[in-house]
Amino acid sequence: MNGKLKIQQIADHTGLSISTVSRVLAGKSNTSPRVRQQVLAYAESQGILSGLSTGRLMLNNLMVFAPARAFDVRSDIFYYKVIQGVLATTANHEVRVRYCAMEEEIADAALFIAKMSDPLTEAALLVGIDDPHIHQLAAEMGKPCVLVNCCDRHMRLDSVSPDHQSMGDFACDYLFTQGHTRIVTLQCLRRHTMELRLSGIKQAFSRHHQTFSDQHHLLHTSGFGAQESEQALLAFLNNLPDGQPLPTAILAGGDFMASGIVSALGQRGFSVPGDISVISTDGFNLAEIHDVPLTAVHVPRDELGAEAIALLQRRMLRPDAPYTTQLLQGKLVVRNSVRKASGRTGSPHPHHLYDPQPDR
Repeated sequence: MNGKLKIQQIADHTGLSISTVSRVLAGKSNTSPRVRQQVLAYAESQGILSGLSTGRLMLNNLMVFAPARAFDVRSDIFYYKVIQGVLATTANHEVRVRYCAMEEEIADAALFIAKMSDPLTEAALLVGIDDPHIHQLAAEMGKPCVLVNCCDRHMRLDSVSPDHQSMGDFACDYLFTQGHTRIVTLQCLRRHTMELRLSGIKQAFSRHHQTFSDQHHLLHTSGFGAQESEQALLAFLNNLPDGQPLPTAILAGGDFMASGIVSALGQRGFSVPGDISVISTDGFNLAEIHDVPLTAVHVPRDELGAEAIALLQRRMLRPDAPYTTQLLQGKLVVRNSVRKASGRTGSPHPHHLYDPQPDR
């Protein structure tokens, strides 16, 4: 059955005009909620929606819940870019995107219920919200909802995230293949997603028959900024026991962290990569650090928004489909901050997630 016959079939059954049915199926906003529901309900019952192009967004109003810092590029560039990916994906469709700032772990449940109960909210994205109570409410409210860079442990919601564990493994494995065995990783472990990345790093150690020790191989910070990372590495170097060889490579949890690492090494008279190699798991924000092109595993970021919208579309077209967790792979970009190993030896506090920035 071709598209024109499908529209005619729906119009005949619902008593609506062909133009009205066409507007609904094209995702246009100039139809009432009652008419829209009438068209979609019949189309779904006849299996018509499963054959429609996924290029047509079947929603007009989307609510994005995220930590407040996600809406300011100077506060959290990662989540800010995720949201920009959402906007880019919906730009060519009649979709109104609204926002609501929420805490990551202890969110305002009453505010969430109020926003989700609003008739204008047809679907929602939860970006970086880890509160399991909010996940439960989202699953119970009956509106399509997708988690971005977080997971519902009770498997009641669709989610999309970078494959943090595989990317940690991949980045560390690359260092091993370049001959490095004395590897230190500097990570911010403030969320479960970063714990997954550390788990991948430990997997790479195990696969290469190396024993990972938190004392010797792990430095962790409270945020992703260069200043805190610089101080963490300086403290590590200052406290290195006599006779313990220097690491030959450092794996950073992000580009700004890598910048702090390179700065700390420079203060101690070490060159990158001449004395110590540096690799980042980010790769978007700083392609070059102190004139050193940065080798990095690119973490998918802008793509998260597009894939989240695709999952929403799938849920709207197939409300009874199994829930899914989609993991996006990273990509290694080799530049000049890592070289083959030459055989030479070598407490929580108030913080900003990134370096404080002056008002523009």
